[in-house]
Amino acid sequence: MRSGPILRKLSAGMKVNEKNSKTVAVATLGCKVNQCESASFQSCFEEQGLTLHPFDAGADIYVINTCAVTAKAAAQSRQLIRRAQRANPAAKIVVTGCYAQVEPEKIREFEGAPITLVGNANKHQLVEAALADGLPPEPVRPWEPRPFFNDIRGESRLTRLPGTRFPGRTRAFLKVQDGCNNFCSYCIVPHARGTSRSLTLEAALEQTLLYREHGHGEIVITGIHVGHYGLDLKPPVTLIDLLQTLMAAAPHTRFRLSSLEPTEISRTLLELMAGTDNFMPHLHIPLQSGSDETLRRMRRRYTGAQFIEKVLLARELLPAAAIGVDVLVGFPGETEKDFQQTYDLAAGLPITYLHVFPYSRRPGTPAAAMKPQVPPETKEERVALLRELDHKKRSAFYKSRLGRVHPVLVEAATAPDGLARGFSDNYIPIRFRPAADDSRRVVPVKLERLQDRFVIGRVA
Repeated sequence: MRSGPILRKLSAGMKVNEKNSKTVAVATLGCKVNQCESASFQSCFEEQGLTLHPFDAGADIYVINTCAVTAKAAAQSRQLIRRAQRANPAAKIVVTGCYAQVEPEKIREFEGAPITLVGNANKHQLVEAALADGLPPEPVRPWEPRPFFNDIRGESRLTRLPGTRFPGRTRAFLKVQDGCNNFCSYCIVPHARGTSRSLTLEAALEQTLLYREHGHGEIVITGIHVGHYGLDLKPPVTLIDLLQTLMAAAPHTRFRLSSLEPTEISRTLLELMAGTDNFMPHLHIPLQSGSDETLRRMRRRYTGAQFIEKVLLARELLPAAAIGVDVLVGFPGETEKDFQQTYDLAAGLPITYLHVFPYSRRPGTPAAAMKPQVPPETKEERVALLRELDHKKRSAFYKSRLGRVHPVLVEAATAPDGLARGFSDNYIPIRFRPAADDSRRVVPVKLERLQDRFVIGRVA
């Protein structure tokens, strides 16, 4: 396998041993950005000759990429550290991610073998940290410097991760941006990820070509706030500039956006999506609430009416596009009327699916001190209603495409039931009987019938 220039630079500072007998296990919590970063770690470990192991299989090195977006995610992060300690008390444990960034003192309290902390701004050094000998043990006094842990607030640039591929995956995630400037009242992410920082256009292009070289048929453009891509670069560039550059350089690779704020859905973007064969017709837009009063207290920067306008424009220009929506239920002070406004807005829009999350009180955010907090049983009832609506929306959208032919990227051609699995251009999960050589290819599939939460089709 050919190493990319960033990995060659990394390897120059470390001894590369293709016969390294060590094993490594990587566990990931949270968002697609974390998934992208963990794939980079795995790729680099394999480049260094290590063998990837399942998390409970007793590895020599454990890497835990944590999440802090909710209190539950923070608890799960701590549980993974304990699982790693039980699986192999002698293992080296490397903890990174948002929980490690915002609450390092909680990790330093763990008993047992020393834990190496790697900050969110230092993830390009994680493999080096995992393989290095003689690191200062944790816990350390808070004011002492650590070689792989910086104050995220001082970061002004985004360092490219050195991975060249996504092991075992047909789709690859390209992290082009990190951090956020919005400071929504419920969100800890700006404190964990810092301010918005972008990968240079040249680095994004180079990584895209490496993914293509390694056979990834689809690349998902991802970040914490993708719509702010390039605004911090000198000279500034835009997300449109990035997309046009990448799609022209890799015309036979499918590109998909992970998520965009409603205010960043422009006619120009939608027309580019509608007029370009390799820009997939799929949008994921966070709504969070249909109540303008709740949106104001959330510090969101749009109204329900503005959200409706964006969705209707997208549906006008992209009739077959999948449109996904995030909803946050049970925000402090959310009344029955506020929830009903959210439900009615989502029910009345031509969207494809809903991702529904109950609000979780997160220490360190303004919303944590807001009153009244919505009772857990009320949140559960509201979540259930919206998830039922999600099922109806998905089924209606999938049924509307039956009888039509869609290009499908084959992601798994040897499933136990003999059916291949993949996603259509407009993000419909499809299963069908493949030809012998269809793996990792894009094939035309006619959608025939709905089954549970996916569609059965046949190669056209």
